[in-house]
Amino acid sequence: MRIQFSIFFVTSLLVIGASRYAQQSGAPQAGVGQSASTPAAPKPEDTEMWEPVPKVVTPGVDCKAPPSDAIILFDGRNLDEWVSAKDKSPAKWIVADGVLTVKKGVGSIETKQRFRNYQLHIEWKIPANITGSGQARGNSGVFLASTGPDAGYELQVLDSYNNQTYVNGMAGSIYKQAIPLVNPSCKPGEWQKYDVAWTAPTFNPEGSLKTPAYVTVFFNGVLVQNHFELKGDTRYIGQPSYKKHDSAPIMLQAHGDPSEPISFRNIWLRKLD
Repeated sequence: MRIQFSIFFVTSLLVIGASRYAQQSGAPQAGVGQSASTPAAPKPEDTEMWEPVPKVVTPGVDCKAPPSDAIILFDGRNLDEWVSAKDKSPAKWIVADGVLTVKKGVGSIETKQRFRNYQLHIEWKIPANITGSGQARGNSGVFLASTGPDAGYELQVLDSYNNQTYVNGMAGSIYKQAIPLVNPSCKPGEWQKYDVAWTAPTFNPEGSLKTPAYVTVFFNGVLVQNHFELKGDTRYIGQPSYKKHDSAPIMLQAHGDPSEPISFRNIWLRKLD
C-alpha cells in the first residue's frame, strides 16, 4: 500500500511539474491551442509600392516634339552633335531648311556622344525622284551602336515601297538578321519614322559575351521588331558575332549606291541607363 501510494505521489508530482513547465515555456498543452492560427487576411496595401518614385518627364507638345529629358541630336539647325565616322572631323553632310541630307562621297557620320541603352526617335525620307531598285534604291542605315567606320548593329533604311529585295535587308530589318514583322513603308517623298528601344550587349572582363543586345522597333508607329535578340554585329558577308566593346556612338550611313541621297530630321534620344 505504501509503495503504491509513493508511486502515485511521485507520478503526480512529475505531471504537475511538466504542466507548469509547459505553461512557462509556451509549449502547447494537450487539448489547448492545438488548432492552427488563422493567417491574417490579405490587404490591398500588401502589394502597394511607394518607392522609388519615377522622375517627372514632360512629354512633347505634339507627336513630333521631344520629351523634356531628351538629348537633341539634330533639330534642323546644325551638325554640332555629329562628326565624321572615319576620322572624327566635323560632319560634312548638308543641312538646309531644317533637314539633314546625306552627302555621298564624304562618308558616314556618327554622334559625338556615346551611349549604352536608350530610346531613339529618328525621321527619314526617301526622295520623291528616287531611282534604282533593290538595295540600290535609297539605301542607308541607322547603326544603333557603331563599332567602326562601317561596323556595328544596323537598322536598315531603304525604299521598301513596292521595291523587291531580300526580306532581311528591307526597311525595318536588323540587317541580315531579323525580318520586319510587317512592311509599313510610305511611298517616296513622304516622311517616315523609327522609334527604337535599344539594350546594348554586355561583356565579361575577359571579353566573352555576358548578355546579348536586344532591340524593339516601331516603324511609322507599327511594331516591326519585338525585343529581338541580336546574334552579333552586322555582317554583309558571313555570320554575325560579338566582339567586346563599351558604350558606342550612333552612326548614320552614307551608302555607296548610286541612287539619290536620302534625308533625316528630328533626331532625339533618351538615355535608359
